[in-house]
Amino acid sequence: MNVRWALLATLLTASVAAPVYAAEKTTIRVVVKNQRDKPVENAAVILDFLGSHNVAKLGLRNKIHWETKTNQQGIAHFPPIQEGTVQLQVITQKYQTYGKKLDVEGAEKTIDITLNPPQDQYSAHPPLKPADAPKE
Repeated sequence: MNVRWALLATLLTASVAAPVYAAEKTTIRVVVKNQRDKPVENAAVILDFLGSHNVAKLGLRNKIHWETKTNQQGIAHFPPIQEGTVQLQVITQKYQTYGKKLDVEGAEKTIDITLNPPQDQYSAHPPLKPADAPKE
């Protein structure tokens, strides 16, 4: 029994004392344009880090959430984040919302996005019949 406690204490000490590795960081730059290749300014760009689990926090994810807007050139910059999987969303009026999960790696990553105009609305129901004239 004492051997088990000694082994458990050794493993706990080793896991706490183990140095946390320095994860590689990636700087992300998002370029948003329309179908005519013109920049879309003031578009909301949302970045959520979905990537790897943090070993030092017992497998919990790092909660990284950034929101910014594009400038007049249609560019949004984000500070360096860990390499891994991110979810990117671009929301603006007059265009369809863009959303995608991406893997980021390397020192810098430029993401080019082309926004589409909105689609026409449609309904699964038939059109309503005109109302009858009121009875007197």
